[in-house]
Amino acid sequence: MASRRIFLQQAGLVAASVAYSPLTLAGWQKKDRLGIALVGLGYYSTDLLAPALQQTKKCYLAGIVTGTPSKAEQWMKKYNLPEKNVYNYQNFDQIANNKDIDVVYVVLPPSMHREYVIRAANAGKHVWCEKPMAITERECQDMIDACRKNKQKLAIGYRLQHEPNTKQYVKLLRDGKIGKIKTVNCAAGYVENRTNHWKQKKELGGGVMYDMGVYSLQGARLATGEEPISLTAEQSTSRPEIYKNGLDETSVARLVFPSGAVANIRTSFGQNVNYLKVVGEKGTLNMEPYSAYAGVKGEATGGIVIDHPYQVPWQQANQMDDDADHILNNRAMPVPGEEGLKDIRIVEAIYRAAKSGQSVKLT
Repeated sequence: MASRRIFLQQAGLVAASVAYSPLTLAGWQKKDRLGIALVGLGYYSTDLLAPALQQTKKCYLAGIVTGTPSKAEQWMKKYNLPEKNVYNYQNFDQIANNKDIDVVYVVLPPSMHREYVIRAANAGKHVWCEKPMAITERECQDMIDACRKNKQKLAIGYRLQHEPNTKQYVKLLRDGKIGKIKTVNCAAGYVENRTNHWKQKKELGGGVMYDMGVYSLQGARLATGEEPISLTAEQSTSRPEIYKNGLDETSVARLVFPSGAVANIRTSFGQNVNYLKVVGEKGTLNMEPYSAYAGVKGEATGGIVIDHPYQVPWQQANQMDDDADHILNNRAMPVPGEEGLKDIRIVEAIYRAAKSGQSVKLT
């Protein structure tokens, strides 16, 4: 009955109040922890983010947004969530009136990211958005603009940019330990056997380049420290009955950077691949796996070992604590919306290049 009451609520039933950010309200006492509301209760929220929020120190699970009444009932019971902190997609905007919730974490199919990031920002909440940020560069910019207009912080869920092994290899490359970067080879993929998930639906943001592809792009961009100026690409599928109407099961691309460095990236829903190999003028760096939830490790010329061990879901807890700490201390987000936009700009160019068979310039 509780879930039925929640899902029968209409927007006008809750007294209207001015949307505000609990962190900027005049006279408000600074919090030690932020209340997080997860929007969308699929696998990532259920199996990773919610358990991670039981480990975090700077934030905690305060609420949920779901379109499934049975899930609402289960989560309230499992995580002791009050009914007033449970929303559906119709009454979501009432979250503006809830002082328990400081951050809205959007964990929906990519086609829905723009709408719910903007609605959350308009409700006076800081926003974390899972990757890929959106479908188009224009959508990404709209999300950035909405958060800026409402004076709310926006972070993209690139867990690896908070991760110690990734931080170490990036610093190593920036410090010139292997010299000027010449080539980067990066791959991210796994065998995806689902047939009716959003990843297999173009209109929801499906296709491997949007999902796993951003990991290989991140590898290339983090390794070089640059943005590509041109690229070529090819896309294919070995299972056209699943990846229909040109939807990519596998994508490969060659990116050229201003320094002359070249990156060859690969991403697939039909192959288990996970590595980053960088060749410089004075040595090499190898990370394998480089984007897994745990076990990330590598080595570089000179006997350098990169191996900071941890268990799942430490990455997610670390990411959320780091982002929460930046909000609590009013610092710029380590992985802001602009970072997600840069990847989507390249993803769109890869699709254009694959379709045309021609090189695409990025200016």
